[in-house]
This record gives sequence, C-alpha cells and structure tokens, in this order.
Amino acid sequence: MDAMLEARLQTQQRSSQNGRETSLWSSGFGTKLEAVTPFLGKYRPFVGRCCQTCTPKSWESLFHRSIMDLGFCNVILVKEENTRFRGWLVRRLCYFLWSLEQHIPPCQDAPQKIMESTGVQNVISGRAPGGSGDGQVPSHVKKEVQRILSHIQAPPRHILLRLFSWALLRFLNCLFLNVQLHKGQMKMVHKATQAGSPLVLLSTHKSLLDGILLPFVLLSQGLGVLRVAWDPRTCSPILRALLKKLGGIFLPAEASLSLDSSEGVLARAVAHAAVEQLLVSRQPLLIFLEEPPGAQGPRLSALGQTWLGLVVQGVQVGIVPDAMLVPVAITYDLVPDAPRDTYHALAPLGLWTGALAVLRSLRGWGCSRRVCARVHLAQPFSLQEYTINARSCWGSRQTLEQLLQPIVLGQCTVIPDTEKEQEWTPVTGPLLALKEEDQLLVRRLSRHVLNASVASSAVMSTAIMATLLLFKHRKLLGEFSWLTEETLLRGFDVGFSGQLRCLVQHTLSLLRPHVALLRVHQGDLLVVPLPGPGLTHLARLSAELLPAFLSEAVGACAVRGLLAGRVPPEGPWELQGIELLSQNELYRQILLLLHLLPQDLLLLQPCQSSYCYCQEVLDRLIQCGLLVAEETPGSRPACDTGRQRLSAKLLWKPSGDFTDSDSDDFEEAEGRYFRLSQQSRCPDFFLFLCRLLSPVLKAFAHAATFLHQGLLPDTESGYAEQLFQFLQATAQEEGSFECVDPNLAICAIWTFRDLGVLQQMPSSAGPMLHMSPTFASRDNQEKLQQFIRQFICS
Repeated sequence: MDAMLEARLQTQQRSSQNGRETSLWSSGFGTKLEAVTPFLGKYRPFVGRCCQTCTPKSWESLFHRSIMDLGFCNVILVKEENTRFRGWLVRRLCYFLWSLEQHIPPCQDAPQKIMESTGVQNVISGRAPGGSGDGQVPSHVKKEVQRILSHIQAPPRHILLRLFSWALLRFLNCLFLNVQLHKGQMKMVHKATQAGSPLVLLSTHKSLLDGILLPFVLLSQGLGVLRVAWDPRTCSPILRALLKKLGGIFLPAEASLSLDSSEGVLARAVAHAAVEQLLVSRQPLLIFLEEPPGAQGPRLSALGQTWLGLVVQGVQVGIVPDAMLVPVAITYDLVPDAPRDTYHALAPLGLWTGALAVLRSLRGWGCSRRVCARVHLAQPFSLQEYTINARSCWGSRQTLEQLLQPIVLGQCTVIPDTEKEQEWTPVTGPLLALKEEDQLLVRRLSRHVLNASVASSAVMSTAIMATLLLFKHRKLLGEFSWLTEETLLRGFDVGFSGQLRCLVQHTLSLLRPHVALLRVHQGDLLVVPLPGPGLTHLARLSAELLPAFLSEAVGACAVRGLLAGRVPPEGPWELQGIELLSQNELYRQILLLLHLLPQDLLLLQPCQSSYCYCQEVLDRLIQCGLLVAEETPGSRPACDTGRQRLSAKLLWKPSGDFTDSDSDDFEEAEGRYFRLSQQSRCPDFFLFLCRLLSPVLKAFAHAATFLHQGLLPDTESGYAEQLFQFLQATAQEEGSFECVDPNLAICAIWTFRDLGVLQQMPSSAGPMLHMSPTFASRDNQEKLQQFIRQFICS
C-alpha cells in the first residue's frame, strides 16, 4: 500500500540568517535543475514535427537536423550580458534595462481600414446577406462599428508594454526556477516568419498565466507583440481594458447572436475585418484551443474554433495568400493558479483579484516551492497546404449509437466499417456563418493541432512521481528512472534533468501537501499518498503521462477485455499466457474501446483511420514485449513478407485508407495469433498500462451503475451533480479516488447520451435528460456495465 524510497534520504542541515528550522530537503537542488541531457544521452527525442501526411512540404522545408543540437535556454534568466551596458549598476538594473531594449514594432490597428473593409461596408449599406437593409443612417452605424471595435481591441501602448515586461520578469523569477525553451524550436518559428506569412499560434490552456507568459517569451525572442485572443468570461471589464492595451483581443458578445440578427451580422463583419487587418499587418496571433482551466465542458474551446474559423476564412478569401500555424503548449510542474475546487464555475478575474492572487501565490509558493515550466513550439505548417490535403482524407462517419449500441445489447457482433462522429464542442458565433464543409475543416484542424501540441508537450517530474505513488510502486528512485526512460523511448520529451536523487527530492517537495513523508528505520523514507483529495490530485497529475502510453494502454485494456470471458481476472499470469489471441479479435476489441473512449481523451489525428490506429496499437504491444507472435502449424511465418501481395483494390488507395473490407492483409490476419509474454516484468507493466485508463473507465462503470439510482428527468448540470456525489460516495467505500472528477462525470453523461442511454428532450425549463426506453430495463443496464467493466483490470 505504501511507497518506499530505494535509497536512504539523509537529513541535510541548512542554516539561514533568520533562524529558520532545519529543512528536510537540501537547498542546493534548485541550481542543479539545468537543461542538460538526461538518462539516454544524445538520444533525447526532438518533438514537435508536423504531420507528414497532411503537410509534407512544410515537414521537409521548415526543419533541419542541425536544430536538434541547439539545446535549451532559460527565458527568464536575464543578466548583465543580456544588455548593452556593463557595470555594477547594470547588474542591479538589468531587468529594467533589458525591458527598455526589447524591440517592439509599431502595430497600428487601423480602425479606418476596418471601417472601409468590404464586409463592413456591405453590412452598412444593407447589401450583405442577413443585413438589416432598413436604411439606417450611416453615421449611426459608424458609431456602432467603432463601439464594437473598441470591445475587440485597442492600440497597444509601448510604455505600458515595457513596464509590464519588467514587472512580469521579476514576478516570473519569484514564481519559477526556470522557464525552458528549446532554441531549435524557436529557430523553426523564425524560419517560418521569413516566408512573409503571418504567424498564428494555437495553444493548449493549462493556466490563465499562459496568456501572459507566451507573449513575454515571444517578445524576448524578437517576434514582437503577440496578440492574444482572450476569453471574455475570464476577465472583468477593468482587466479586459488593461489586456487590450497590452495586445489582447476579445470577441464581442453580439457576434454570438443569431444569423438573422442585424446586430450579430455587423459584429461578425467587424470581427472578421479586425482579424483580416491582423493578418495583413503580419502581427502574430495566439488562440487557445482548449477551454480555460476550471471550466466545465468539452476540452476543445468553441471560442478558439471561432477565432480559427476567422483565420481560415481570411486565407480562403485571399486576404493573405497563406498563414503559418504553430502548435504551442506550456507545461508546469504544478499549475500555479490551479483551482482547488474544480466543481465550481469559473468566475471572471478582476484587476484587484488578480493582484491579490499574485501576492498570495508569491507568499504561498515561496522559494522552496518554486516550479519549473517548459514552453513548446512545434514545427509550423502551412494552412493552405493543410486545407488542400486534408479534404481528401474525409470519409463516412456514424454516431456512437449506431456503432456501439447493437454490440452492447448483444444484437450484433460486426462493427460497421466507418469512423465515429462525436463533436461535443458547440458551433457558435461567426463559425455558424461558414459553410458546413468549412465548419468541418475548422473542427478537424483544431483537433489535429491540439494533437500536435499534446504530442510535443514534455512530461514533468510531478506527473511521473504522481503515477508511481498512485499505482503504489515501492522503489521510487529506481522506478522514477525506469519510467523516465520509457517515456523518452516513446518519442516524448521530459521537462527536467539533473541528478536523480535531487529530482526526486524536488518533486516530493512540490507534492508535499498531498503526501505524508514518514521516517522509518535506518533513515529510509516512507511516502504515503493522503487519501481523499490527495489521491484525486495525484490522479489529475498522472493524466499528463497518458498521451505517452496511450496506444499501449488502449491495447492492454483491449487484451483485458478479450481475456475477460476466458480467464478469471484474479488468475495467474501463466494461465492468461496460455490463451491464443487472434489478430482479428484484437482488432475488434481495440475498435470497441476506441469507440467507447471520448474523442477529447484520445485526440486521434483526423487523417488517421481507426483501422490504421488498431495496427499501430498492436505494433506497440509487440514492440514493448507484451505480445509475442504464435506460429500455428502449416501457416506462413509472420516475418515472411516475400510472398505478400497487394490486391488491385489497394493499388489506388491513398495512404491511411486501409479497411477490413478491402485489404488482403486483414484477410490474412485471420491466421495470425499472439500470446501474452511470460517475461518477469510483463505482469507489472501490463497492470501499469491498464491503470492509466482506469479513471475514465471506472467513471463510466460507476455511471452505468448509477442509472437505476439517479433521479430523472433532470437538467444536465443537475444530473452531473448527482453523479459526482455518487462518485464521491463510492470512492469513500472503495478507497479509489482517481475517478472523483466532475469532468469525468460530465464526460460519462455525454458519452451515454451519444450511445443512446440518455436522451435530451426540450421542455419549458430547458433541455432535460431522460432515460431512453431501450435502457430503462435493468437487463440492458447490466449489459452496459459488463461491456465497460471488461476493459477494467482490478
């Protein structure tokens, strides 16, 4: 149950002038956490390459192998050498002098050009589709345009930008040990700007600090003022006015009105013209593709897709010939402003509230709990090239109810040969004005870019340590090194380096509020996760490790589901290794699990079919040693490729379009069999992979159990609160708190709605959830529970 350090951690004494008490950890490890190559030497992976299928020209032209060796830089480390001056006074004023020397190009918002744009003029004269056409006085409309434009943006103030950069530099040095940036990734971005196309940065959203940290990083690297598309829900009016003077832009509220509203048409035209001017003036734009931290709902941001739709529309109409898209991500050891109670709705942040939060964070974190951050800039790619190539990868899709419900109820065993259609992010605002084909392009582009951002994100030490503690590994020092090397071998980078013992000490000091450190005999240290909120917090941190092992985790859970009806779960590993697993059966189980898991969790590339991903999962299981090929008597060996042939159907198929109905390889797969490996490390590694997906699968299983206890009909938020309370009560009984997350409760409800378990019907009080007639019987509810629980490894 407990985790124990393999080596002894001796108490080290440190003295201070103010007579502080003796600390458990050494104060010297902070200077050792530098960007050096850890563990695997020169084979540290370079992450962030763009998709070779959708953007082959960008993949080749914007990369050179020499940039892999450029190393890292700490963007908040400013010294005397970073200024033009020297001397003892410069060493004390280097932050201020550095902020004065930053090049800030003039960035005029050109309100007159926005007023004279074609779209705005068409709306003013009543010629645009959906325009008012009621003969309004143009002067009144001009004032309305100016009012809407003042809600969107304001001219950045250079003096304010320099003062804010100086203050932010001091704040970041108090909050972080370092903020690392790969110089090779920055060189790719600089190379993309030389083509003359505007930069559009598409980022994940882990913290509200992202919108301040990223502009600071790019300003320090010579890219000018970054225009940040902020969410109006996260800012009060006073803070919104300050952010606009620092380069922020906001979507006006009128843009979300209906398509036939004259105010909505005018607001959308002004917003579109403002984005056009940003693209023409080559000002870099930052768009967050994820919802703000603490927000309840889908992972992909509707506001982010709206801004991205405006950029796509600007390129399609020829305002600029092309735009370079840059996937971006920021990872933290611990998110500085992570909400303590994730169930409460996100409240707007005011100016004074933000100032108090800054003071509280500086006081609460202190020097002993300063964290590390890592900024990731993936390889830029051409929007025009993606638009041309991506449309050829679109195929037919079906809903989750059509794909999975007959199989869950036992009415069918054949999985339809098509992809799953699952979109939880609502289409609002200017995105509604686009054609349906362009809306689909924006949704798939945002998912593709978010996949690239997550794939380029480094795994932090807290995620690795939280996973080890959550899964009750006993030898932390050795297991920490093992899991780090496994992560690097899968093409994911890590956001730390240094001596192993110091890394473990630093990580445990950050997790100190969620673990208990107990001394045992001979100086050994016992690390015990605190029950309740402590385990829930560790589960959230360990979720950051899932993308690195996602393929193997899906495969392990699929194997668990395949063995569920043959071998008892508590049976010995040798007994499970006797069973033969056919390749077709493995494909089927992997497909079932892929359809069950939400798209927001998997983030599969839209250009990759599910069948190709099944083959990738199977290859990963073979590469990591969990599955070994079993040659049946009289069959051709799996390694014999000399007599393989391609059918005429495959000769014209594009890459990635191999399906079970037209591939000879899938027909030959009927004779291929595998067994579970009997190596000593395989049982523990198999259990580790299954547990990575256990939070979401257990939440789904508990949601299926709750079907006959929940009070329906109810609103979606009301039923989500009921389910969350049930998850809390179940966790208290079973002692497993990893699935006690309101986001998992909402995810389970939406999945059941797509599956046809729950139905949403309109009423006078708004949309209400009802139990579908199909799953009103206990028998069908139990079938659903059994279908989900087959993938869970206890």
